[in-house]
Amino acid sequence: MSKKEISTGVVHTMPVDLRKAIISSPKVLALWEDITPLARNEWICWVTSGKKAQTRNIRIQKALSKLKGGMRRPCCWAGCIHR
Repeated sequence: MSKKEISTGVVHTMPVDLRKAIISSPKVLALWEDITPLARNEWICWVTSGKKAQTRNIRIQKALSKLKGGMRRPCCWAGCIHR
């Protein structure tokens, strides 16, 4: 099984669970590749900043839903403090 490469953020590495979720939806993957590296970084940071596995899974599902709807950055979040 080959690993499909997708674009990442500028600071954070792409977690495996988020990568799998993104490539599972062609619509999400297309938008993911169209947004800027800083925007991708925001999504990655938002997902990985959840401390509990349950929170992280919820954020991955919300990210997929928001990206499917065309949202290019996480809403109502201060943003990545790591850049």
